[in-house]
Amino acid sequence: MPAPHRSPKLGYALAATAATLWALNGSLARFLFDDHMPSARLAEMRSVCAFVAFAGALAIVRPKLLRVRRRDLGRLTILGVVGLAGVNAFYFAAIARLQIGVALTVQYLGPMMLLLWLKLVHRRRLPGGLWSAAGLSLVGCFFVVRAYHPGALDWVGIAEAFGAAITFAIYLFSSEQAGHRYAPATTLAWGFGLSSLFWIVTEPLWSFPFHTLSSPRDLAFAAYVVIGGTVVPFACMITAVRHLPASRAAVVATLEPVFGALLAWPIHDQALSPVQIAGGLVVIGAIVWIQTQRSGLEAELAPGYGAGRLAATPPARVE
Repeated sequence: MPAPHRSPKLGYALAATAATLWALNGSLARFLFDDHMPSARLAEMRSVCAFVAFAGALAIVRPKLLRVRRRDLGRLTILGVVGLAGVNAFYFAAIARLQIGVALTVQYLGPMMLLLWLKLVHRRRLPGGLWSAAGLSLVGCFFVVRAYHPGALDWVGIAEAFGAAITFAIYLFSSEQAGHRYAPATTLAWGFGLSSLFWIVTEPLWSFPFHTLSSPRDLAFAAYVVIGGTVVPFACMITAVRHLPASRAAVVATLEPVFGALLAWPIHDQALSPVQIAGGLVVIGAIVWIQTQRSGLEAELAPGYGAGRLAATPPARVE
């Protein structure tokens, strides 16, 4: 089979779009937490509604894309339960206890964890510029969100943010692996489907706190969390890692805490200091730098399922 066509420019644009939408998602979700929506329940709502959207669309338009190989179900379960359910649960739990920017700074250690995994476990030779750009983006985020004042931090929240970093790295790696064999819509439908199954078992739907969505404002925020904060950005990121290695898409996605701080200015009346602005410029510089690093592109790719057959391979029905 010929190699799939890759467009790095499209991949960077999609990753940046996802980061922008996720940045707004955090600010609006915080309003829901303030109105007593449990973080686990918001993560459940996000997964179940996204599954209904993706699976329903595929069932109507291209039902064949719902077919996957039975031997791939284990890896897809890791993507859905550990990656999607895990990152949603830990992220929402963290921002319920921490400032949004602080939680995002810790979460974005995920790209560094992913690079370490590729280097130490898969023995990849990664270009030095990629490490430098990832480090710069992390330093920039650190100053943007003012994480240099740790004395007032909630350490349970910090632990939850580290959980978000680990599961974010797993999500990126697993979604790139799935993309070697399956279309983005297939990956999303199965990922959110398995994530939803996890949440329905652990948090039954009949006990969902619908009273926390009783106001029109909270219903609007919840609608954004599902559509603008989940369906659209996850579709963008899953498609992005078909054109870019997950490690690079993740570095571009570190725009999220920068945009999150910018959006918090009008939404939460949080003005940016000169140090925060300087940190934002560092992150933007790292994003530009990473786009100039071309030599290690193949070395950064996640290994495919099984023998590493490509996404163009027709999927077989689960039996």
